[in-house]
Amino acid sequence: MRIGHRPKRDVRVTTHVALVARAFGCSGFFLEGDDGYLNSIRGILRKWGGAEDFELETVKSPRSLVKSWRRDGGVVIHLTMYGVNIIDKESAIREIDRPILIVVGAGKVSRWYYENADYNIAIGNQPHSEVAALAILLDRIYMGRELGIDFGDARIRILGTERGKRVLRA
Repeated sequence: MRIGHRPKRDVRVTTHVALVARAFGCSGFFLEGDDGYLNSIRGILRKWGGAEDFELETVKSPRSLVKSWRRDGGVVIHLTMYGVNIIDKESAIREIDRPILIVVGAGKVSRWYYENADYNIAIGNQPHSEVAALAILLDRIYMGRELGIDFGDARIRILGTERGKRVLRA
């Protein structure tokens, strides 16, 4: 869930958070705010696959979502550079067998999220990209297995090569 999205400033980063979530194994993406913004992400998914299986939804009240997620038995992970380093918690996180909601902020995040998350996790305790933090967290959870995800409905596919570019179009 992306909170605090600033439309004039965060468009590209928020798009990348959603795309990393999809590419690295998440089943959906929540965005605080405007539903119209998700249409551009839907367009990307129609080309690259996963549009049918990856849920995109806006939330008016992210706090309500966090509360209901936890009430329904899910776990909330808040990504923040102020949290406990992933190295110290990755085993515990990997063992979670309930739905996980990952909160990714933009701008200043309210103290409320720190107090209501099950885990406040840092990927290092230095400023860096929330896109990178999400990718690293998901890679640690899935231990690299997410890199083999195949989106069967993709109209565009990249065939990895040592040199050049190979693109298949359906």
